[in-house]
Amino acid sequence: MKIVEQIKQPIAFEMELFEQKFQLSMSSKVALLNRITHYIVNSKGKQMRPMFVFLVAKMVSNGEVRERTYRGASVIELIHTATLVHDDVVDDSNRRRGFFSVNALWKNKIAVLIGDFLLSKGLLLSIDNNDFDLLKIISVAVREMSEGELLQIEKARKLDITEEVYYEIIRQKTATLIAACCSLGAASVKPDSEHIEKMRKFGELIGMAFQIKDDLFDYGDTAIGKPTGIDIKEQKMTLPLIYALNNSSKKDKSWLINSVKNHNKDKKRVKEVIAFVKDNGGLDYAITKMKAFQEEALSMLNDYPESEFKNSLELMVNYVIDRKK
Repeated sequence: MKIVEQIKQPIAFEMELFEQKFQLSMSSKVALLNRITHYIVNSKGKQMRPMFVFLVAKMVSNGEVRERTYRGASVIELIHTATLVHDDVVDDSNRRRGFFSVNALWKNKIAVLIGDFLLSKGLLLSIDNNDFDLLKIISVAVREMSEGELLQIEKARKLDITEEVYYEIIRQKTATLIAACCSLGAASVKPDSEHIEKMRKFGELIGMAFQIKDDLFDYGDTAIGKPTGIDIKEQKMTLPLIYALNNSSKKDKSWLINSVKNHNKDKKRVKEVIAFVKDNGGLDYAITKMKAFQEEALSMLNDYPESEFKNSLELMVNYVIDRKK
């Protein structure tokens, strides 16, 4: 059995029901909108985020889910999808998970409006059902994701990024949404409990490990749908590069900065930068840090009794680290 199917097994019923509820939550009276949202649903990924919501909810409540849990998972997925549609416009990207992006098929103006529509649908789903505690969790995540993206853009201009700033960027950009899924799962079944903050932290740690793993793909040779060296071409300062920069001579450091700033489109130079980072321990350091986040996340599950939901969450944490794409 594939690992993702194994993770999903204890929540297979909930995920199936969620699919139906999620499609309903996207519906509109406008035919064009329905055509586009139908396309989005059919080109979706593994749906890790709703899986986190249901697994956490069931783990902290001995297998219970509520209608609120389904709404929470739908809101997360609506808002996450809205950010992806907007990201593709910002990045001028024509592909998403092997499919054409919305902006590639229907142009930027429609893509931006679709993103806005999905965002408002998500907010109204919470407001109409008085899920204000869930709405707060999600709104904080959206704010942090925007701040993280802007912080990364600001730092890319100067390339003056420290390891601490890097962690802050990935915490906001990537980890905050997974943290929101986990805290929202807990809040949907155990409002006002200590589980909410605990699971938020658990999700944040997984998100940190997830992003470092993504950074490492930039230095690998495997086909992962993301060309090697793309982060360097985009002047993104990732952990392996930051480590190599901070632990090299003045001469090497200025060569590295010059390469990333002025020669990031030169394939030969990018390959040289990748080789330099590998030879100077950048990858090993990033792997060590990633595993530390993984271990800390797993240790947070120790307080919970054994269950199939806890087992799936442990599998999920390990999958984040071991995945090949």
